[in-house]
This record gives sequence, structure tokens and C-alpha cells, in this order.
Amino acid sequence: MRNWKFFSILLSVLFAAMSFGCKKGGDGDTIKIGALFSVTGPASFLGAPEKKTVEAFVEELNAKGGVAGKKIEAIVKDTAGSPEKAVSFAKQLIEENKVFAIIGPSTSGESLQIKSICDDSKTILISCAAAELIVDPVAKYVFNTPQKDRHAVMRIFGVMKNLGINKIGVISANTGFGKAGKDQVIKLAPGAGIQILISEVYDKDATDLTGVLTKVRDKKVQAIVNWSIEPIQSIVVKNMKQIGLDVPLFQSHGFGNVKYAAAAGKAGTGIIFPAGRLLIAESLPDGHPQKPLLVAYKNSYESRYKEDVSTFGGHAYDAILILTKAIEKVGAADSEKVRDAIENTTGLVGTAGIYNMSPKNHNGLDENSFEILTVKDGKFAQYTGGK
Repeated sequence: MRNWKFFSILLSVLFAAMSFGCKKGGDGDTIKIGALFSVTGPASFLGAPEKKTVEAFVEELNAKGGVAGKKIEAIVKDTAGSPEKAVSFAKQLIEENKVFAIIGPSTSGESLQIKSICDDSKTILISCAAAELIVDPVAKYVFNTPQKDRHAVMRIFGVMKNLGINKIGVISANTGFGKAGKDQVIKLAPGAGIQILISEVYDKDATDLTGVLTKVRDKKVQAIVNWSIEPIQSIVVKNMKQIGLDVPLFQSHGFGNVKYAAAAGKAGTGIIFPAGRLLIAESLPDGHPQKPLLVAYKNSYESRYKEDVSTFGGHAYDAILILTKAIEKVGAADSEKVRDAIENTTGLVGTAGIYNMSPKNHNGLDENSFEILTVKDGKFAQYTGGK
């Protein structure tokens, strides 16, 4: 009798677990998708356009009947750029809301904090942050959409080579994105024939970097690489002018918001940085495979929200595009099959490039996903080279 009672309890537990697994994110007529974005706070320039993008995407998709016969329900949580909040909300989305997948977070620090949480719970995570540590080493259920740091560094070094620059200074923010990018610059510099004369880290909330930049100037560098995503990017170039540091400034792909160029004013003219093609969508040749999607997303976003599109909103667009295309391919909200479909995504045109993923590559973009841009008259333009 005792053994039969134990067996009954065991069966009940197993059926409950099976029921939980079946209902995860796809109970009823909707598929629940969690979204962790820095809508407010210091990283709102990332999260605000990401939230708007996802909301518009879901609305338009649902108006067309949804995906796999179900409507999408996006549950957005504002992390305010806090890794602690990201962890708390991720657990809430997984354990209480039982979401099918999570899009975001906006920043690398947040994404790295929830990477293992999502992987351990077998919840698909498609991050909108760029640090390579998010997908390297590969975690089975974790992907990201922005171009890789090392590809950005390689494009920057390519321009430096053409300009005859081989002695540089590096400055970076004390964030996950800043550290990851700085590490790639240092790692790849020797192979590119670049000598780093000085590397300085600054607080992401700083409002003046003249002290840091004075140290850099005294090393007589030929150029500066700044790696950050914060508004401080616009201040760097102003401080350079103030102390007479007249050398080229290379920003990371975290500079992809035209508000930064406008905030830099005249001092920003000539800034060089790698970015996706979204920022120059209209100027692409008509035969370019990305142009139709880029122009459509740009026009839709700017018409709806009355503000300039940014590459950051594009990262969220690509994340939900990848997810919903995988669900459509599978034909159901089956988390394991959808995960497999994402991992085998090939030839998918997104805002950041053309995605070709594999079991060893959970990002799917290459160096060619970048264009080199510059700042001209407070706006972005394609860099044409030359000293």
C-alpha cells in the first residue's frame, strides 16, 4: 500500500511537470513573450526605442492574424538599466508569467546577469546587447542580435591602416559593454599592427573627461578609440577640442543614435564609427538585399513615433523577427523546436545584417554587416575614406 501511494504521488508530480511544460508561454490563444528593456534611466536611449519597436511589431503581426494561429502577447518590464532588476524580472517572467521566450535586455551587463538563468530554465533569450560574452561561450538557449565587438574593432583598425595610424589611446566606460569592447581592442591590436599607448576606464555617469583625455594627449597618440553606449560619447569630442587634442576619434557601434551626433554639435564633425546600414538606409543601392526592410522599418517607426530611428530599436526588431520566424517555421509554440529553428536560421535579412546562425554561432552576423559612418553637419553619413 505504501509503495502504491508513493507511485501515485510520483505520477501526479510528473503529470504536473508535463502540464507546466506544455503551457509555458503558449497557453490558450496567445504566445507570451517577455521583454526586458531599459525604458527609463541612463540607458533609456537604448530601451525606449526597443520597447516602441516591439510594441509596433506585435500590433502589426497580430493585426495580420499572429503567428502559428496564435496572437503574440508582449510582457514588457522596465529594468531601468539595472542588472539586479533584470535578474528579478527575468525570474518573474519565467516562473510567474511562464513566458515562451525573452527579448532583451538592452545592456550587456544585464544580459550577462540573466544568461545562466535563462539557459538553466530552458527559456529562449534573444539579447539586444552586443558584448560577445553573451554568446561566447555559447549557451544553448541564448542568442543576440547586435553585431559583434570584434567585428567592429576589425573595421575600425581597417580604417586606421588606410590612414597610417598605428599608435592609439583607448578610453572605455566601466560597463559590461565598455569592458567587452576594450578587451577586444587590446586583443586584436597586435595582429593589426596597432600599438596601444594608454588605456583608461571612466565612470559611465561622468560628465567631464578632460582629466582622462589629458593623460591620453600627453602620450602623443595618433587617434582615440572610445567604447561606450552612454551619452558621455557626445562629451568626449567636446573635451578633446577643449584641451587641444586634435586627433581622429573613433567611436564604437554604440554611437548609433543620431541624437549623439546632434549633442556633439560642430565638435562632432569627423567622428568615425562602425554601424549597421539602418542609419543610411535610403542611400543604399536599390539592389541591396537589406534596403527594402530597412526603409520599411525606418519609415514605419519615424512616422509612428515622430523621432529618428536608431540601431538600438533595430536590435529589438531583429530579435522578435528571428523569434517569430522560427515559430512560423515550426508551426507551433514548441520551445525546443523553436530553439533549434533559431539556431539553424540562415539568410534571414534583418536591420543589423543577414543572419546565418549555427550551433557554434548564436549571433549569425559577420564583419560585412558593418558600414563605416562619420558625422557631418550633425547627421550620419557614409565614410568615404582619406586622410
